[in-house]
Amino acid sequence: MPGPRTATAPATAVLAAAILALAACGGAGKPPNSATAASSTAAKPTTTTAPGAMPSGGTATALPETISFNARTIDGGTFAGSSLAGKPAVLWFWAAWCTRCRAVADEVAVVQRDNAGRVNLVGVGGLGSGDEAMRRFARETGIDGFPNLADDDGQVWRRFKVTSQEHYVLLDSAGTVVHSGPLSQAELRKRVARLS
Repeated sequence: MPGPRTATAPATAVLAAAILALAACGGAGKPPNSATAASSTAAKPTTTTAPGAMPSGGTATALPETISFNARTIDGGTFAGSSLAGKPAVLWFWAAWCTRCRAVADEVAVVQRDNAGRVNLVGVGGLGSGDEAMRRFARETGIDGFPNLADDDGQVWRRFKVTSQEHYVLLDSAGTVVHSGPLSQAELRKRVARLS
């Protein structure tokens, strides 16, 4: 008699474990309440708020996806894309070895100075320029008066779908891309004036 009891005990334990496992799967096709709360929280998109972006009503505003990034500057600092929130911006994509970029750099610097306070201007160096060459390019061309990103890995270039240097991306104050492509300096000035 002791033999069948020991054989039945493991079988009963296996059957109990199977019943518990099936019950844990939510017999009616619904997970338990705590699981529902956890999964619905995880499914909700996160809202990023810009630092200091509080309208008069006191509600935080969502940070546009276009400026939800951080990048390294040519001097080794960190640039927060969120710093562009609430104001139009011009992103100028350049390479240190690009003769066209060098030819227009001083004019881009003038556009930045003429619109400082109304429009953000950020240079985005890359395409295998190298850190030292980017710093030298900024110093020699006079563009070191505004932020310049060291983006040889292409993170910011890919974000804005830029594939060649001497390219401009213009954002309105809501962070929406209103232009992406090359521009003559006269056209850049006109478009920047319309942005501000």
